[in-house]
Amino acid sequence: MGDIEVLVEFQLPLSAKRIDALLIGHRPDGRLGALVVENKQWTAGEIEDVEARTVRVAGRLLTHPQQQVAGYVDYLRDFNALVERGDVVIDGCAFLHNATSAQVAGIRSAALPDVAQYPIFSADDLGRFRGFLGERFTDAPAGDAADRFVAGPWRASKKLLDHVEAQVHGQPAFTLLDEQRVAFDVAQQAVEDSRAGNTKTVVIVVGGPGTGKSVIAMELVAVLASQGRNITHATGSKSFTTTLRDRVDKKAASVFRYFNNFAHAPANELDVLIADEAHRIRITSNHRFTRKDKRSTIPQVDELIAAARVPVFLLDERQVVRPGEIGTVEAITDAAMRAGAEVIRVDLNAQFRCAGSDAYIRWVDELLEFDGTTPTAWVPDAFELTAVDSPQELEDWVHARADGTATARMTAGFCWPWSDPDGGLLVEDVVIGDWRRPWNAKPEIKVEGAPSASLWAADPRGIGQVGCIYTAQGFEFDCSGVILGPDFVRRGDRWVIDPSFSHDSVVKRSGDAFDELVRHTYKVLLTRGLAGCAIHSTDDETLEFLHALIPG
Repeated sequence: MGDIEVLVEFQLPLSAKRIDALLIGHRPDGRLGALVVENKQWTAGEIEDVEARTVRVAGRLLTHPQQQVAGYVDYLRDFNALVERGDVVIDGCAFLHNATSAQVAGIRSAALPDVAQYPIFSADDLGRFRGFLGERFTDAPAGDAADRFVAGPWRASKKLLDHVEAQVHGQPAFTLLDEQRVAFDVAQQAVEDSRAGNTKTVVIVVGGPGTGKSVIAMELVAVLASQGRNITHATGSKSFTTTLRDRVDKKAASVFRYFNNFAHAPANELDVLIADEAHRIRITSNHRFTRKDKRSTIPQVDELIAAARVPVFLLDERQVVRPGEIGTVEAITDAAMRAGAEVIRVDLNAQFRCAGSDAYIRWVDELLEFDGTTPTAWVPDAFELTAVDSPQELEDWVHARADGTATARMTAGFCWPWSDPDGGLLVEDVVIGDWRRPWNAKPEIKVEGAPSASLWAADPRGIGQVGCIYTAQGFEFDCSGVILGPDFVRRGDRWVIDPSFSHDSVVKRSGDAFDELVRHTYKVLLTRGLAGCAIHSTDDETLEFLHALIPG
């Protein structure tokens, strides 16, 4: 192929996913060309009938290679400005280099016309493969072309909330990749099967911060609604649900509800119930305003499962931040067994937040000492991480990155009081030395010049306030500034977690669970950023410890 360039293990922007090989060169028509090549060492694959989008190989359910290539191509079109403008023509194929044509025949499916332009080649297909490449590239030197492609501007990740309306109205604004596509297809197939066989299937999708759980949820809402399915999206978060409702018209807003809306729902009223942020499922749907004659004795998870033929739960067990939240895989599985339902679990392994840096997610887990790990030094990569000496420096960092197109917010542990407005203005409750800032507005309280609590994460006016865990959870920003409070300080080789500094009365009274809930809280806050995070601690020894871990 002459001097075309080969980029090996090319990492997709704002993603941990990597393309096996990306060829860059000059096309016969003079334009730049890029070709995604997905290599598979399979020798056989049996297709699984989930719209023919998955294959089972050695007992594992995997994305169909043509669908995988199509996802990577679409992702590059979404993010690389040169591709978006048409300066680079993007194409793709799959190469099963250990398989014969006979073995590959079973997964060359005619049921995939939308991805047929991304062919599969096998070990005895090399002549046809060479012809395919020759039609797309000349042998001219392409070093400059590859440099232009790599240096080309990468657009920021599409925010979930900016595209909810398009999603709900059947105009997909996201590309699902690999396990995300498997989760979507499994849920969609479960809906088909439940209709045909009068069955109930519970789908559990498990993934850490930024793995695309809510993107899958929105894609399911859009596609299944367009098919006329009776579908509802529910969360346990007032901020999340209110923001979703705010971004769509009134008719579409009725799709978005709360977990406690199903206490008395008829059995199988819905085709699909998508339980997003399912780690926030509570013991029951009762609350302090529930009338005595309306109180339920049934666990909330049982109510959710009973309400739909196919309940889909999307969760991260390490985002449980309050006592009484019991949304775990075990609790959901037990409830499904009580309902006589089949359970299908899908794990999301790659995350698309934090600049696609799996290393940063691991670093946070190690910093917080989950699973017996110990803190390690940060090795700089695409994610911007810094420790700052003062809250003012943190605020300056946040404002510098909120340039009109990017979003940035400050958050903090719940270590300061949260007052009602005074004279119609927010009270500057968060006090660190001579630096004073207000929390975001309280729920249900309107304050002139400030967004409501439910819209703090999305409204540009929210940048002037400090967000707490309950307004930040479930959202993402381009850049996130986090204040570690005195409830979580480093002393020698261990963390000292002190409930006396907490102003969250419910969590403060959680007893032995306080330690875990505080670590979960800071895990959530530290993983809100798409591209960067600045950290400040109010404690000098902890700040010194952070500086020792974070270069610069």
